[in-house]
Amino acid sequence: MAQVLEFKLPDLGEGLTEAEIVRWLVQVGDVVAVDQPVVEVETAKAMVEVPCPYGGVVTSRFGEEGTELPVGAPLLTVAVGAASAGTAPSPAKDEDSGSGNVLVGYGTGAPPARRRRVRQATAAPARRPSGTPAAATGTGREPGAATAPGDHGTARRPAAHTGTPDRAVAGARADGPVPVISPLVRKLAREHGLELRELPGSGPEGLILRADVEHAIRAGSPERAPQAAPAADGAARSTGASAPARDGHRVPLRGVRGAVADKLSRSRREIPDATCWVDADATELMRARAAMNAAGGPKISLIALLARICTAALARFPELNSTVDMDAREIVRLDGVHLGFAAQTERGLVVPVVRDAHARDAQSLSAEFARLTEAARTGTLTPGELTGGTFTLNNYGVFGVDGSTPIINHPEAAMLGVGRIVPRPWVHEGELAVRQVVQLSFTFDHRVCDGGTAGGFLRYVADCVEQPAVLLRTL
Repeated sequence: MAQVLEFKLPDLGEGLTEAEIVRWLVQVGDVVAVDQPVVEVETAKAMVEVPCPYGGVVTSRFGEEGTELPVGAPLLTVAVGAASAGTAPSPAKDEDSGSGNVLVGYGTGAPPARRRRVRQATAAPARRPSGTPAAATGTGREPGAATAPGDHGTARRPAAHTGTPDRAVAGARADGPVPVISPLVRKLAREHGLELRELPGSGPEGLILRADVEHAIRAGSPERAPQAAPAADGAARSTGASAPARDGHRVPLRGVRGAVADKLSRSRREIPDATCWVDADATELMRARAAMNAAGGPKISLIALLARICTAALARFPELNSTVDMDAREIVRLDGVHLGFAAQTERGLVVPVVRDAHARDAQSLSAEFARLTEAARTGTLTPGELTGGTFTLNNYGVFGVDGSTPIINHPEAAMLGVGRIVPRPWVHEGELAVRQVVQLSFTFDHRVCDGGTAGGFLRYVADCVEQPAVLLRTL
């Protein structure tokens, strides 16, 4: 007799408590192997494929595509062993220890379940008595029928989630699934109030691409009008005039944007930060980089040289490579430097982490920065590549600005900001000259050090930028 095991959403990484179902990779009735990916989910940090620790036949799935589930919520059930055809035993649940799933790269603990949040659909989901087959609801879905992988439109999302697997949704697209795969396309259409069913797709087999949505936005496609507030008085109702909406356009604070908001708010609440800055002549650093790249071999990036300078500065001022444990009232000085760097992507701001940056030379740093930047742009960063940083380098000069007061990436203790490098008048060797000048901003946690230490760190960084020859000999 088959044993039915319930697979719950595992802990996907540090600080992640929920994930959105982007695409189901299996259907009810499919045979899955141990550690086979069964669903693609989007967390606040990355999109990941979740493998199932059981091998057998999928008997049910929980949640439509677009549904947001908390860690520890049921994902699917798998019949393990020889089960008779058409038999679907009741799921066996482990109420005591969370999911109990042991997956490579994921945790097993689950925080207390939170109320499930899903996006609103155009109509409430059709309810049916417990135990009634899906076909009896009149939706046409047979028991075990699959949701098409490309069906990501907002019309597919239920107004509420009751925990029943593969439930049909009233108001869902009647003429087939919306051909959209990318969650970025869905998000862009949702933010501009576009109905994906009404958009023509230019991709293979009518697939709706980002360019299709952007074209519809530029063309002024029909948008969902915001719900008007009730009329202020009877006269307005009698004349048919609608009162103006009281609220503006609301954008859900979730995903990457929500994670950034939570982390930066916590940083501001908990860290007494201070900022100092200095202008530096980067002319010699730029010349040194040009000479290194002219010698042949892999190209050395500017951010790699700045990272190498940072790790050398942290070796001299280890107080700044630390974190604060207020419960124990201790400053924890960290042995290695795991260097985070801010990267702006279509999904928002992310901070990939270069592991053991202190042990890398300029060439290794350049390669790792390039790899992580490309992964950030394509949304393939893993949770492990987005956590565990000890110090952050923020190159906001790419946005064409000179200075900033960076917010520390909690729970780190400091962040170096680098502005744009531009020609400016500068006194060089007693004469006025045009030099390549950069502004460096340094924000630090005043609990780990005083201004003298922070100033010493920033001055050392500026000196290396202005006179890199000594440092470059060690690269």
